[in-house]
Amino acid sequence: MAKRDYYEVLGVTRGASADEIKKAYRTKAKQLHPDRNKDCKVSEESFKEVNEAYDCLKDDQKKAAYDRFGHAAFENGGGGFSRGGNGQGDFGSAFADVFEDLFGDMMGRRGGNGGGRSRASRGQDLRYNLRVTLEDAFTGAQKTINVPGSVACGSCKGTGAEGAVEPTTCPTCSGMGQVRASQGFFTVERTCPTCNGQGQIVKNPCKECRGAGRIEKERTLSVNIPAGVETGTRIRLAGEGEAGMRGGPSGDLYIFIEVKDHAIFIRDGRMLACQVPVSMVTASLGGEIEVPTIDGGRSRVKVPPGTQSGKQLRLRGKGMPPLRHGPGMNGEAGDMLIELAVETPVNLTARQRDILREFEAIQADNSPQTQGFFQKIKGFWDEMKG
Repeated sequence: MAKRDYYEVLGVTRGASADEIKKAYRTKAKQLHPDRNKDCKVSEESFKEVNEAYDCLKDDQKKAAYDRFGHAAFENGGGGFSRGGNGQGDFGSAFADVFEDLFGDMMGRRGGNGGGRSRASRGQDLRYNLRVTLEDAFTGAQKTINVPGSVACGSCKGTGAEGAVEPTTCPTCSGMGQVRASQGFFTVERTCPTCNGQGQIVKNPCKECRGAGRIEKERTLSVNIPAGVETGTRIRLAGEGEAGMRGGPSGDLYIFIEVKDHAIFIRDGRMLACQVPVSMVTASLGGEIEVPTIDGGRSRVKVPPGTQSGKQLRLRGKGMPPLRHGPGMNGEAGDMLIELAVETPVNLTARQRDILREFEAIQADNSPQTQGFFQKIKGFWDEMKG
């Protein structure tokens, strides 16, 4: 069976950074760890697959070779990757890389102070989709939103312990979060069953949060929507995401903006467009029309004589402001395009029909486009006959 793409295994794109790859690996490894999925062969194989993918992509040289040659870089002595000067690779270094995450203290990754894993963990980031009107996007607005999620427990002040007492070092793993077991030649580390890898234990868990250090609660937040936002604009509120576990820092809240369609205006970046109907008489003789603007005002626009449908007129500075700037800044706001649509009159009276017939009878070269079109047709027919 062909191997899956390493990026697909970790659920990241090929342009992912080292931190994104590491974060994805930790998430996958935590979900698929054998201690959490006992006697599950599928999870065990997936766990091995995730570790194999991360072992390759965390190493810059291996990653570069994989990006160029794929799995062939490491098969049958393929030329895609070579760390040693003799082309055979450095087996000892590669061996250490594979077991670095399991034997961190043996490889010197952990400090010599005996400190274990931090009991606190950062809260998850949250996403909130917020729809705003085009008028709000033009002027900017202050919106109030209700965000469901978790907050730090007030009873234990986020410690997870009754009375906000600090947790104690786990006696089973001495605060390391891992216990070792010898299996023949190898020494294998597993998550400590007493503290579940936290390195510390809470003797008297808080009754309010049951030792988690956080509780579920809906929060009301005020969000500043800057002028010029577009659909897809992302606003980050630092520390407004999920509360961390046992006093850990909170995640962030990301607000994704969606600007609603407008009944009158069509937006394209900072440009606004508006289609305005004009009467046949105004289009023929010329005149003035009144058009609305996004700021709630009105502008009078001159229609030149002989205007055809589709003709565009431009109002300078009447479009949308650039993001992070207010409306009305000279030279920075977009323009507004007015597209004229000549309207054919309907429900004519007898007198109106008589006038139009009289006009048709006496018109000369008043319809150049029509005359030009039929001249082309005549030429086409003549050519076909010839």
